[in-house]
Amino acid sequence: MTTLTIALDEQQLHHLQDAARVLGVEVEELVRMSIDEYCARRQLVQQATEYVLAKNAELYRRLAR
Repeated sequence: MTTLTIALDEQQLHHLQDAARVLGVEVEELVRMSIDEYCARRQLVQQATEYVLAKNAELYRRLAR
């Protein structure tokens, strides 16, 4: 596992600590969960984009004429 150090202002740290407390996890775990969620959503958006482009390829080709 790699260690990453980031600088946060006091407000950002406070928000993270509050969210972690509400969820019952450590701040580090909340950050890892957030990164995982971001990556999963990004992948879903990519898949949806590819699906829409493939599904509508003929329409786009016709409109381009």
